[in-house]
Amino acid sequence: MKIAIFGSTGGTGRELVKQALEIGHEVTAFARSPEKLDDLKNENLRLAQGDVLDYEAVAGAIKNQDAVLSALGSPTLRAGDTTLSDGTKNIIRAMREESVKRFVCETSLGVGDSYGQPGFAFTKIVVPLILKHAFADKEIQEKDIKASNLDWTIVRPGGLTNGERTGKYRHGSDKSISGKISRADVAEFMLKQLTGDEYLRQTPAICY
Repeated sequence: MKIAIFGSTGGTGRELVKQALEIGHEVTAFARSPEKLDDLKNENLRLAQGDVLDYEAVAGAIKNQDAVLSALGSPTLRAGDTTLSDGTKNIIRAMREESVKRFVCETSLGVGDSYGQPGFAFTKIVVPLILKHAFADKEIQEKDIKASNLDWTIVRPGGLTNGERTGKYRHGSDKSISGKISRADVAEFMLKQLTGDEYLRQTPAICY
């Protein structure tokens, strides 16, 4: 499968690229600094340099792909920074124009109808004091994805770690799902969505 990966040099994104190559996908890794992936040299890897706010660059990366994965993060925590949602708008627009339907996107547990699921301290202290603006942008991002005509899946991980890939985790809409999860396991779960429709147009949480 030919897949474009946005946010490819971040924690989850790098794992997506690495694992996608391991299972034989042809990967277009989009990033502002794609040279950060130079150590992952592979004949099935194409590096695409660009800014997610540049529509033409985004469309060029998505052209001729079978699916798109996004692990974009919020670049800053400043008020008014809508890079995440604006970049996602460009991805959705380009997918529509290029007739690419499958979109798997990482957001966060605590967004949308999972509000409060990460627990009291995170919901009432961490988000309001530190992540308020980032989460507000993720809310817009999710709404735009849900309003699209794409075959989307929004993956909501709990607290992200740099731990190993275990392949053992809980996932689904159960409100009891909360806790930590490694970026490697999130990437594995996201890639599995490309070949299944269990969570088509759904927002599964994923945690240990």
